[in-house]
This record gives sequence, structure tokens and C-alpha cells, in this order.
Amino acid sequence: MQVSDIDNVKIYNLSAGKSLPDWLTERKKHALLKKNVDLRRRIELIQEFDMPGVSTSIRASKDGQYIMATGIYKPRIKCYDVNNLSLKFERCLDSEVVTFEILSEDYTKIVFLQCDRYVEFHVGHGRHYRLRVPHFGRDMTYHKPSCDLIVVGASSQVYRLNLELGQFLAPYVTKATEINCCSVNEEHGLLVFGTEGGHVEGWDPRTKSRQGILDCALHCSDADYRNSTIPSITALKFNGALQMGVGTSSGHVLLYDIRSSKPLLVKDHMNEIPIKQVEFHKQMNYVYSMDANVVKIWDKNTGKQYTNIESSVDFNDLCIIPNTGLCMMAMEEQKMQIYYVPSLGPAPKWCAFLDNLTEEMESSASQTVYDDYKFVTKQDLESLGLDHLLGTNLLRAYMHGYFVDVRLYKRAKSIADPFAFEEYKKRKIREKIEQERPSRLKVDDNLPKVNRDLASRLLEDDRPKKKQTGNLLKDDRFKALFENPEFEVDKGAEEYRLLNPVLSRLGKSKTKNKSEAEPMQIEGDDEEGDSDQEFYDTSGDSSDEDRTWVKEVKKQHKIIRHKKQDIEESGEDKMYELSAPPKNGNIRNIMKVSNKSLGERLGKEGATTFSGIGGNREMKFVMRGKKTDNNQKNMKKHYEERKRLVRRTGFLKKKR
Repeated sequence: MQVSDIDNVKIYNLSAGKSLPDWLTERKKHALLKKNVDLRRRIELIQEFDMPGVSTSIRASKDGQYIMATGIYKPRIKCYDVNNLSLKFERCLDSEVVTFEILSEDYTKIVFLQCDRYVEFHVGHGRHYRLRVPHFGRDMTYHKPSCDLIVVGASSQVYRLNLELGQFLAPYVTKATEINCCSVNEEHGLLVFGTEGGHVEGWDPRTKSRQGILDCALHCSDADYRNSTIPSITALKFNGALQMGVGTSSGHVLLYDIRSSKPLLVKDHMNEIPIKQVEFHKQMNYVYSMDANVVKIWDKNTGKQYTNIESSVDFNDLCIIPNTGLCMMAMEEQKMQIYYVPSLGPAPKWCAFLDNLTEEMESSASQTVYDDYKFVTKQDLESLGLDHLLGTNLLRAYMHGYFVDVRLYKRAKSIADPFAFEEYKKRKIREKIEQERPSRLKVDDNLPKVNRDLASRLLEDDRPKKKQTGNLLKDDRFKALFENPEFEVDKGAEEYRLLNPVLSRLGKSKTKNKSEAEPMQIEGDDEEGDSDQEFYDTSGDSSDEDRTWVKEVKKQHKIIRHKKQDIEESGEDKMYELSAPPKNGNIRNIMKVSNKSLGERLGKEGATTFSGIGGNREMKFVMRGKKTDNNQKNMKKHYEERKRLVRRTGFLKKKR
């Protein structure tokens, strides 16, 4: 269950969540339910509450026990039993349904207005009868006192089909060229028709004559609303005996008292798209007005926003369950949405458990929407010339800016920059011309400005891969890598220095045109080599490539360490230096000495010879000092450490 908090009103989306595909078998569905926690925790209020493609309209029966919806494709109707929270039956139709009406208290009598001019009647067991009207129909309603089915459409005539007599009656002839919608008042039976020219005509079925005309387009097409065309009437709904709601194609909702020609209130959706449905919440004096993008709930007395319901797909139809906070929407997708607003009323009896669930649920992070207000900063106010309003009631301080009425903002913006739209239009035209115009200068170098080395390395692949490389450079997913300077590779960074041996090893077999700087050779420093060996230790089973990679990374580590030492030594603070370890040349010197003769070695080591009694020769050796003994110990220790290092890296095994 998804929870949103818009204008401090909690809205629960009961249709949100993951769903299982239809093609899965029952065994796979049960297996997924066991593994996936989200699927187990989802709330499926009504089973199979969806359509194969798109749902077009939705209604609730008068007794509140059944919910019916139509959709495509194939055209069909589904009836749901709310007592069992499941599908009762499903029927396919010959053509798409424009709208339908439930004539009885339950599902046993339904009439459909279809897109091919047919009117189709259904009873409990199936289709009962179908007939055709002279013009394409757009809306339909049922006048219960006279048993007349009213059909309006692309004509100035209103067709009346008497269901008691089973025949057409004389049609009403209106002044309009086309009629978009119709409605009937259940209390006194007045018929109203919304025309294409922005008028609402009221007819009395008792006298078969027109009682009056409302010019609704006059009140939503003036300079304040800036409508270039005459808006048409797209939705009609009565609230009681005297109040009527009118929706227009310009996105306005007008509330009328039928005794007056002027509207009581005009509500602008600010979307400039037609209003599809208008409904009234009788208990709390709220109005539901729906267009393709949003369902707004507002106070009918003041027009103040209460909350709204938005979706990522378009809305097609709205159904309000009376005396509850539950509403259902037909959408331009497979799932039909169910929303529950606890502040507008309790849950219906057939889903009373929703009240307990909503009380136990913790509110999650949500968005806040301020209707009719625009957020601006102080710089925006100065550019619009509204900085003199600081400190007045027209600006509401919030965080680092202010909230201003959207009408004042639009008017100030049009005055401050009256030619903004013309400049935007010219800029777009110029950009389109530059995209279509080929470049006059053809440069052979197709390398981008950013990461040229990487692009050249990719372009120098083998011939079979050149097509893929070109697509890679032009691919939208990697386009920013060669255009945005923020993605430029920093070759001076330590991370690049450590990864550079790997890149160079991969590019040795491909590119030989660029000479890279060789790393500095560091002699000695075997103690650091031992410490690095602990981090980059490889077993005897490792490959030669891994060993070369370890060597190259070790060199880079040593370069970085020596640079840090040079920086520290160049500063004022001096670091304590450790005694330098014996160099690698000591072992070689020993080998050279061992190749010399005994006399030469004795002369070098300081031995003296003298002749004794009887002609015998004697030798006298000078004892080594303490310093010489320390050097010998260090040399022996270093030799053992090198031997252990050779064993660890596996060179002995390779030699064998």
C-alpha cells in the first residue's frame, strides 16, 4: 500500500505494488509468493481488477453491491461482486464502449453506447437487443420518470428512445452544431446538454421545450484566462435540485445556481486540458474535478484546495462510492486504480478492514503540493520587478525564497519579458537548422575533446569491432563520457597511477604509437619490498601475468611513497631517517672476492705473513672490529630475507 501526504491529507493507493504475470502457472505463482516478501505484503482489494489493455469507464450499481468497468482490447465489460471481492462475470463486445448506464438497481439491466453508432442492451444472461442511432454518440443518460434513454452526439438533435414503448420519439432540436455531454436532475427531471459552442441548454421533458441557455464560455474566455478559442462544454453534473457543475475544454470548472446566469465560483485547473468528470461529495461540501492528469478535491464554497490525486498515466473515468472516502479510476493502463482518503469518510462496509489497516500503518515520506502558488527566490523577484512587495501579505517567506500567487507571477513575467516566447521560438528554430545543416569543414580527426586517449584506444580495435566502437562513442548511455569535462580522466591521481600498469599491459599488444614515461627505478629499499609483498602476496600456482601485474603495481606504490618522502624532506620539519639497509651489490662483491686467489684475499683482509724458524712461513690475521661484525650480521639477515621472498613468490618452483 502506497501512502502519500498531499496538503496534509493522507491518500492510500490500494492498487500500487507488484503484480504477478498472467502467463505463470499456479505452481510458479505460489513459489514467487513464498520467496518475494513484497508480493506477500501487497493488498489486492478486488481480485483481477484490471483490463487487458486500457480501461475506459467505470460505474457502481445503485445498491452498492456491484462494480462494472469497460475496457479494451478486445472490447469487454467486467462485473465485480464486492461481497466476495472478486470477478462475477466478463463479457466481450463487438465494438469499443463510449459510455454505459446501469438501468436497474443491480447488474441485470445495462445499456452501452458504442463507437460504431450502436446502442446495445444487456440483461443478466447476456445481450438482449441492439439498435443504431443516426449519428455518432458521445454521451448518454436515462430519464427515469418518462423511461426515455437520451443519446447526444455529433448532431444538433437529441435522440430519445422510449424503453416502455420500444420506439424512438421525436428528437429535441437544439441551437448547437454538436453536443458533447448531457445530464439529468434526479429531483425535478430537468435535462441539460453541453454544446460545442460553450453553451448549456436546459430542457423540460414535460413540455418538450427549451427553458434557458447558459453562456459558460463567456465567463472563462476573457483576458484573465487568455483563451484564444471558445471553450466547449465537456462535463455536467447536478448537486441537489439547484446547483450544477460545468466542466470546460479549457480546464475550468464553473459552479452555477440554475436560477442565475452567472457562476457562483470558477475553478481553474491550470493544465489547459479538458475536464473529463465532475462529482460532488455531499456530506462534506467538496467537489471532485478530473482531467487527464489530476483529480482535484476542493471546497465548493471557497474554491480552496483540499488535496489532489496524481498519476503517471492519464485518467479516463472517475467513480465515487457514496458516503465513503473510496474512489476508483479508469486509467490508460491495465490496472484500474483504487484510492482511499480516510479524512473524506469511512471505508465501505464490504472493505471495513481498511480503517484498521490505515490506523496501524505508519506514514511514509511524501510530497507537499501548494496549489495556486509559485516558489521564487529573491533574485527572481528583482528580475520581475516585485522586490517592492517584500514584507507585504502577497509574499510568504519560505526557506531561501518566497511563495507568490501564480496569477501575479504570470502577469509580472509577461510584463517583464513580453518577447520571451518569440526568442524561445527563434532559438529552437536555429538549433533545428544547425542540426540538419551538414558541417562545411570535414575534419579527419573524429576524436572527441574529452578523453581523447580512451577514444583513440577504442577506435584502434580490430576491423570487425569498428562498428561496435562507433556505436559506443555515439551511444546515449556513454555520450557524456566524451562530452562532459567532469568525466575527464585525471592522470595525476594516485588511483590512476595504481591502475595504469593494468591499462598499459592491456594496450601493449594494441597501441605502440605513444611512448609513455617509464617509472623511476629504485634501487635498494628491500624492506619496503617486503612490506609490499605482504599486501601483494601470490602463491606458487599464480600465472605469470599476475606476477608481472604485482611487480608493476609495486613500482607505482614505491614511486608514490618516494614522492611523499621528498615532499616531507623539503619542508621545515625533518623526519628521522632509519639506517639504510645493505644493498644488493654486497652479495655480488662476495662472489667476486671468492674468485680471487688466497694471497689476494689475504692482502685485502689485512693478514700479514712472516717467516719463522727453519724456513717455515706463518700467517697472522687481524681481528675484525665491532663495525665489521655488524655489517656481516646485516648482510646475513638480508640474504635470509631475500631467500624467503624468493620462496614466497614461487620463483624457485618455476626454476625447478
